[in-house]
Amino acid sequence: MKIEQRNLRIMWFANFFIAASATMVLPFLSLYIETFGSYSDAYVQRWSGYVFGVTFLVAFLFSPIWGRFGDRFGRKKILIITGFGVAVSLFLMGYVQSVMGLFILRMFMGIVTGFIPTAIALISAQSKKETAGRTLGTLQTGTVSGGLMGPLLGGVVADTAGFQLTFLLTSSVIFLATFLVLFGVREVIHHEEGEDTTIYSRKEILRHIVTHPVLLMVMVVSLVIQTANFSVQPLLALYVNDLNSTENIAFLAGMAFSVTGLGNLIATQKWGDIGDKVGHVRILLLLLILSAVFFIPQAFVTELWQLIILRFLFGLQVGGLIPCMTAYIRQVCPVTMQGEVLGYNQSFRFLGNVIGPVSGGMLAGIMGISSVFIISGLLFAVCAGVLWIIMSRNETAVLPSSSKHHAS
Repeated sequence: MKIEQRNLRIMWFANFFIAASATMVLPFLSLYIETFGSYSDAYVQRWSGYVFGVTFLVAFLFSPIWGRFGDRFGRKKILIITGFGVAVSLFLMGYVQSVMGLFILRMFMGIVTGFIPTAIALISAQSKKETAGRTLGTLQTGTVSGGLMGPLLGGVVADTAGFQLTFLLTSSVIFLATFLVLFGVREVIHHEEGEDTTIYSRKEILRHIVTHPVLLMVMVVSLVIQTANFSVQPLLALYVNDLNSTENIAFLAGMAFSVTGLGNLIATQKWGDIGDKVGHVRILLLLLILSAVFFIPQAFVTELWQLIILRFLFGLQVGGLIPCMTAYIRQVCPVTMQGEVLGYNQSFRFLGNVIGPVSGGMLAGIMGISSVFIISGLLFAVCAGVLWIIMSRNETAVLPSSSKHHAS
C-alpha cells in the first residue's frame, strides 16, 4: 500500500474517533452542570451556553496558530499535541467539581482543538491538485460519520453508565486515535511541478488571502455555513414540538438534526469528485443556491416528515461545500502556507459556531423560529450572488486544476 493511501485510511479512522468522542459529551453538558449544585434553570441555561461556546471562541483564535506551526514544524507533530491535549482535557472533565472548573477545561479544549483541521491540511498537502476534491471528500466522510455517531453514543453511555465514565471513555478513545497517528502516519508533501516552496510570513499569507477575492469569499462561505447550521440547532427541539406534540421530542429533534449529517455523508465524496472535473468554485456556487432552495422552505412546513425530507436534501448540498472549499485552497495556495490558510478558514467556521446560536436565539425571540430558517437561507443566496459576481471578474480562478495545467 502506498504511504499516501495508508495515511488517508489512518486519518479517516482518527477523524472518525475524534469527531465521535468530541461530540459524545455535547448532549448532556447542561445536565452535567446540574450535578455540581442546586442552581436555577436560568443559571444552568446561561452557563450551558458559556461552556458550549467558549471552546469554539478560543479555537477561533488558535486555529491559524496551529496551522502555521504545522507548516513550519510538521503537521504530524501538531496532530499528536492536539490529540493528546483534547484527551487530557476530557479526562479531567470527568473529575471536575465546579462549573468554573468545567468552563476552564472547555476553554483549554478550545486551545488544543486543532486535530481535524490539521488532519485536513496533512492529507491536502500529500494530494495531487487534480484529485484533491475526491481525496478530501473521502476524509470528510470520517469526520461526518463520527459527528453523527457521537451524540447518539454519548446519550446512551451517559444514561447507562453515568457522566464520569462517558468522559473517561471519550478520553480513552482519543488517546487511542492519537497513538494510531503517532505510529501509523508518515508525513508526505506532494509538490506539483514548478510549485512555490517559499516560506511565507504571516503578513504575506494574509496579503495572499486578501488579494485573492475568490479565496476570501470561500472563507466567508465557511462562516455562513456554520452560522446557518448552528442558528437552528438549539431551536430544533422547540420547532419539532410545534409540528408534532408527542412524548419523544428529544429523539425526533435528534433525527431532524442527524438526517442532515446523513445527507452530508452520502454526498460529500461525490461532490468533491465532480469539483475535480468541472472546478470547485463552480460547484460551490451551485451548492450555495441549492442550500438556499432547501433551507428556506423549512420555515413553512406543517408536518414533521416535510422538515426531515428538506433537512436531508439540505444535507446533500452541504456535504460538498467543505471538501470543495478545501480542495480549492489546495489549488490556489502554495503547500508551505496551506496549513495556516486552512487554519484561518477553520477560524471562520468556529466563529460561525459562536454567532449562529446567539443570532438564532435573538431572531427566534423577536420574529419566531420560522424567521431563522428564512434569514439563514437568504444568507446562502446572498453568498451565491456575491460569489457569482467575483467569479465573473476572476474567470481563471474557477477553472478545474487539470484545465489550468493544460492552459499553462
